[in-house]
Amino acid sequence: MHGGYGVFLGLDVGKDGHHAVGLAPDGKRLHDAALPNTEAKLRAWFGKLGRYGTVLVVVDQPASIGALPVAVARACGHQVAYLPGLAMRRIADLHPGTAKTDARDAFAIADAARTLPHTLRRVDSGDEALAELEVLVGYDDDLAGEVTRVSNRIRGLLTQIHPALERVLGPKVQHPAVLEVLSRCGGPAGLRAAGRAKLVEIVKPRAPRMGARLVDQTLAALDEQTVVVPGTAAAEKVLPRLAESLRDLLRQRDQVAAEVEGMLDDHPLAGVLTSMPGIGVRTAARILLDVGDGTAFPTSGHLAAYAGLAPVTRRSGSSIRGEHPPKGGNKQLKRAFFLSAFASLAHPPSRAYYDRKRAEGKKHNAALICLARRRIDVLHAMLRTQTPYQPKLADEPRQAA
Repeated sequence: MHGGYGVFLGLDVGKDGHHAVGLAPDGKRLHDAALPNTEAKLRAWFGKLGRYGTVLVVVDQPASIGALPVAVARACGHQVAYLPGLAMRRIADLHPGTAKTDARDAFAIADAARTLPHTLRRVDSGDEALAELEVLVGYDDDLAGEVTRVSNRIRGLLTQIHPALERVLGPKVQHPAVLEVLSRCGGPAGLRAAGRAKLVEIVKPRAPRMGARLVDQTLAALDEQTVVVPGTAAAEKVLPRLAESLRDLLRQRDQVAAEVEGMLDDHPLAGVLTSMPGIGVRTAARILLDVGDGTAFPTSGHLAAYAGLAPVTRRSGSSIRGEHPPKGGNKQLKRAFFLSAFASLAHPPSRAYYDRKRAEGKKHNAALICLARRRIDVLHAMLRTQTPYQPKLADEPRQAA
């Protein structure tokens, strides 16, 4: 954000209205009042404050309930910035008092914009594609949570009534063959009644290679338990419904992924991101939403710190020494980088780096975090130069092999 602002306007956004505090460069309050969440009122106040000079509008939420003031501020010709929640909470502690009010939060936002401009994040200006992408990715995140919940519910029911069967079907509960078996046959009683021939008929079209083996494992698990656990009859009725629900959720996720991929095709950085091994459609969308073109992060270290992947040094005298993983950062971005690092283990150079960290004594998750941090260096350079991933010449023979 450039300097020369006449007004630093902090907005603590809300559903029905916002609290706005406007500060002059010397800290004088120019405005401190509630602001209705309507276009007409927002335009009127932005116009009045514009008499003092260029206005920098800073919000604590640039999307959802903060989307309208951001759009109106841009329409009025003002610049917009975003103060992340963690930074805002820390800055609020610098101000006297322990009260938590909208007015106090709005003042903290405005004062941070005036005195600590490095804490602000840019809000990508008027990118309709990113706005649409954010809605879809948010919906996909909700679907992913529901998929996890329903999967755990199915596995929990199977564990309750027939643990041996859960050990066979549970790890593959999202596979189309398993979902079809559960939706058509239900629990242990329905599977026994169907018999081997029927189960093979159901499974084989959806799992050609592992179908027969899955049926044999299922029948062997059924033979391990003869006692009927209380609640089994009800579970026989519930399991098909849960399987249908899970199948529908997975179908919706596939549809959303296709829509996200269609939007990414129109973004100039999408090809750059997906060229890197381990980064798929969903990960690329998350990176675009949270990182953009990377210009907000001067170095890869800044990006790693924002994602919560930069190790934190802790030293105090001679008793506390070492580096530890941080507890903060952007959780969604951290998860995206972590999962992409895991997916890249099929890539020889990434696998070699991971194996080297394991040989140093690091556990699986710690080695993946090291790999994710290493990949951020490459990703930041790719975004900065808008260049697709290019393997080193020394890596090409190993990839060919």
